[in-house]
Amino acid sequence: MRLRAPAFGLTSKLKDWVMGSRESDAVNMVLYDRTLLWLTLGLAVIGFVMVTSASMPIGQRLAEDPFLFAKRDALYLGLAFGLSLVTLRIPMEVWQRYSNVMLLLSIVLLLIVLVIGSSVNGASRWISLGPLRIQPAELSKLALFCYLSSYLVRKVDEVRTNFWGFCKPMSVMVVLAVLLLAQPDLGSVIVLFITTLAMLFLAGAKMWQFLAIIGSGAFAVGLLVVAEPYRMRRVTSFWNPWADPFGSGYQLTQSLMAFGRGELWGQGLGNSVQKLEYLPEAHTDFIFAILGEELGYIGVVFALLMVFFVAFRAMSIGRRALEIDQRFSGFLACSIGIWFSFQALVNVGAAAGMLPTKGLTLPLISYGGSSLIIMSTAIVLLLRIDYETRLTKAQAFVKR
Repeated sequence: MRLRAPAFGLTSKLKDWVMGSRESDAVNMVLYDRTLLWLTLGLAVIGFVMVTSASMPIGQRLAEDPFLFAKRDALYLGLAFGLSLVTLRIPMEVWQRYSNVMLLLSIVLLLIVLVIGSSVNGASRWISLGPLRIQPAELSKLALFCYLSSYLVRKVDEVRTNFWGFCKPMSVMVVLAVLLLAQPDLGSVIVLFITTLAMLFLAGAKMWQFLAIIGSGAFAVGLLVVAEPYRMRRVTSFWNPWADPFGSGYQLTQSLMAFGRGELWGQGLGNSVQKLEYLPEAHTDFIFAILGEELGYIGVVFALLMVFFVAFRAMSIGRRALEIDQRFSGFLACSIGIWFSFQALVNVGAAAGMLPTKGLTLPLISYGGSSLIIMSTAIVLLLRIDYETRLTKAQAFVKR
């Protein structure tokens, strides 16, 4: 038995690291998820390093400053950190109370961006405020998930028993989807659709309702793809990018070549060839390909494991909140975990040729101020939910 004790202790520590310790943290009064915090900081550091490396050529061409995008990314990181300190002090009750206001604000911003939004690559998705640019689509994701979490707290029985109760949140999502498609931004619509369905599934909606909505959604996406020639080209190039390597399949072939050059250990940080403007959007949508080229298979696996554990901790935090009947916090934490993991899946899948190309950032890693600020806010909400959950359990433990 003495020989087995160290192994058991190591296994117990590993389980606590993955799942999040409970009673032990309550006894020691550790009221925040240290692992989630370190994983988030690690992804932010990796993102800053990779954005700096991948954006040097385009920064040199646009402004004769190779650190142009690195400076901007540092500014956004500073803003995200400052906002996080404020967000961390706001109780979840406030988020629940003002979820409707957040949703209305996001709808107003989506309408404004259609009128005065600045256009990049044919898409009007940004509102310019001096040196900063706001992307309302990112805010709409967080606003919708806060609203849905609040709705499920109030109407969870109706969602389980009444088809109209199931359709109400879907209709809200459709309103946002129409405004996003007008930009156009099909990628964000798919993220909203999948996450909304997943939340309703967690709430206990009936299976036949899901089959009907999924069938309708797949049909609608098919029509949207066929209706726009550029979307159709993306789908066909995804099937066989080498059929037109200098046309519709150019981005994907260059991305695949970046992964191929990376091999096991990579070419070394800063030694990417594809970032020399062979691969378009190397510091945004296809930053994962540059990561693969410079850091290799080992770097890719390490980054994906960090993303997986962030999503896993989010779902664990949500489950623990639901266990003690903090339903708004539980539903919101689960929605953030699904959102984080699905958006990462789409970005990595597009870069690796497993999914059609979509304009979605890799959370906390890709360059993009709005995405970075909103995603960091979502992570801080997870820390706040975990704090309130642990505080409740610590009080219960002390009373016992």
